Amino acid sequence: MEFAEEDPDSLEEAEANLERTHTNLSTMEFQRMLGGRHDKANCFVNINAGAGGTESQDWASMLLRMLSRFAERRGFKVELTNLQAGEEAGIKSATIRVEGDYGFGYMKAENGVHRLVRISPFDSQKRRHTSFSSVSVLPELDDDIDIDLNEGDVDMQTFRASGAGGQHVNKTNSAVRLIHRPTGVVVECQAERSQHKNRATALKLLKSRLYEIELAKRTEERDALYAGKAKIDFGSQIRSYVLQPYQMVKDTRTGHETSNTQGVLDGDLDGFVEAYLLMSAGAEDPALIG
Repeated sequence: MEFAEEDPDSLEEAEANLERTHTNLSTMEFQRMLGGRHDKANCFVNINAGAGGTESQDWASMLLRMLSRFAERRGFKVELTNLQAGEEAGIKSATIRVEGDYGFGYMKAENGVHRLVRISPFDSQKRRHTSFSSVSVLPELDDDIDIDLNEGDVDMQTFRASGAGGQHVNKTNSAVRLIHRPTGVVVECQAERSQHKNRATALKLLKSRLYEIELAKRTEERDALYAGKAKIDFGSQIRSYVLQPYQMVKDTRTGHETSNTQGVLDGDLDGFVEAYLLMSAGAEDPALIG
């Protein structure tokens, strides 16, 4: 400000620097909040009605609508991949695929049990009911795994084939055994009379085995994301939606709350998601693998 009294251009320069700093800080904050290994991935959102029959099934259908609208508001593509309707109303379960950059990063905030308190539209006596439904959010892991096999990690042994093949097979070391030292995987091929062909086939088999191992790891990773999944019941909810006797939605993890219940049910979840991401950034979270 002192410089600006004598040099007005310095004030303009300072304002430009300040604007750049704000932009850089916003970018860094975004990267900090959504820096998990799978945050940029598409995801699958599964909704399951809890105990309570029609009440919970109706609540599950409300959650499906709420989460679909939230995803669409953020510009994500939403695809319904599975739905099991309830007997009288609502749904027993449903799965949507959310496609877009940081789909999992944003949707993971909804992972858990959701509790609804309202006057039941299915109760002729107009009593207040409490319903529970669960939401599970999993990243869509890319199965197009490119196995980068370093042949320097592979030991090759040759031996005489033991099967049929006549005099040539029995007298030459045409059979091939490959040993992958990092994993201990061993494969053999003796189908061809040519050692070169057997080695080529064995390499393909080795890559298939390593691919299988990688898929198993990813399956374990998916299972780990389910770890600690709470029972769909009292005391396990991540968020409560109270429509009667007052209007309030409150997240039990972050304390974030609003009285705009209709807006929330219409998909306005930005405040809840941002509060969750700010809370969990940098912390150990089962939804942040890696």
